[in-house]
Amino acid sequence: MDITSAANPQIKRLVALRERKERDRESVFLVEGSRDVDRAVAHGHQPLEIYFDAALYSGAPHRADTEVSVATEALDRASYRGRSQGVIGVFRQLDVALDHLTPGLDPLFLIAEAIEKPGNLGALLRTADAVGADALIAADPQTDPFNPNVVRASTGAIFSVPLAVAGLDDAVAWVRNHLARIVAADPDAPVLLWDADLTGPTALLVGAEHAGLTESALTASNTTVSVPMRGSTDSLNVSVSMAVLAYEALRQRSA
Repeated sequence: MDITSAANPQIKRLVALRERKERDRESVFLVEGSRDVDRAVAHGHQPLEIYFDAALYSGAPHRADTEVSVATEALDRASYRGRSQGVIGVFRQLDVALDHLTPGLDPLFLIAEAIEKPGNLGALLRTADAVGADALIAADPQTDPFNPNVVRASTGAIFSVPLAVAGLDDAVAWVRNHLARIVAADPDAPVLLWDADLTGPTALLVGAEHAGLTESALTASNTTVSVPMRGSTDSLNVSVSMAVLAYEALRQRSA
């Protein structure tokens, strides 16, 4: 066994990588659990380092430049949730520049403005994967895509979905350069989402959890649509709103 103590410097480094400044300093991030590491590898992303529970595995379950067996208690200390799933992988941060995206014909883009909660960004990645979106663009996000909760909530979709992080103006300009019209979710819009044409190159735009889209985002959109609300609440969770819009787009494109 390579590491037996939770006080080991390598364990302390893994703990430090929970913080954005440390992740950005090393240009890496953490992935916990064999399933999500498997999904990363399946999409061509090899871990730089693998730390595995020596009580569960006789050898590293995934190939990496550095493979370290760790006592259960020590690996639990390194885990973001305080109880490891047996494997922690260290991966190089992904390229999230707009010019790294390569959309196909009649693309469907998902744009989320000023997302605050990491779990919501992770859920948006899952939605993008589920509908086969060409890209998810996080415009002016308040969290970074390599936050442990983003990675966990994405259930591996962070590796399968083309992702970009950009300012709103740059995101809008990039989408327009790809001849896509921008359809924004606005609870005050008179047009219901299923009455809007979501075929052809389209970018679906949703806003932050607490305030919705900014005036700049609404002004940049070609049209706005609303999701009918028949209960007493006046809004949906941002990831749910995007899922409703994205699946309506998928339905129209499959008709």
